[in-house]
Amino acid sequence: MKKVFLILTIAAAVSFTSCKDNATNKVNSDNVAKAEQRDEAAKKMPVMTFEETEFDFGNIPQGQTVEKVFKFKNTGDAPLVVTDAKSSCGCTIPQKPEAPVAPGETGEILVKYNGSGRNAVTKTVTITANTEKGTEQLRIKAFVEAKDAAALPKA
Repeated sequence: MKKVFLILTIAAAVSFTSCKDNATNKVNSDNVAKAEQRDEAAKKMPVMTFEETEFDFGNIPQGQTVEKVFKFKNTGDAPLVVTDAKSSCGCTIPQKPEAPVAPGETGEILVKYNGSGRNAVTKTVTITANTEKGTEQLRIKAFVEAKDAAALPKA
């Protein structure tokens, strides 16, 4: 029994060590080069650089619709794809670009606010894109003057 175990152990050791030399011969250098190119391309990311990320409309009458175009540039080295644009409430509507923005090119996001609410308001628009962070934020501000406040005499 001991001889059988010894022979099996030696046979296993020989079979495992004999494969070492053949493994390096089986690696295809073309596949290695393609994998390196793929990995390098995956590191390229678009960068969304806005001219401004916050805008103040100042004083606006209640119910008046105002809008702002936020301009940005893709300062990265891959096409920028904006997949979604959502606001913090239904009174603010963002419109995202439908086409990808190539590196070095510019794009726009239109944000419309319907003037609801009263006094100081701040609304946030969250942009989802294929950037490194994945999301960017824009803010609009306004001081909404109530309709009935305009009719009151000023002191």
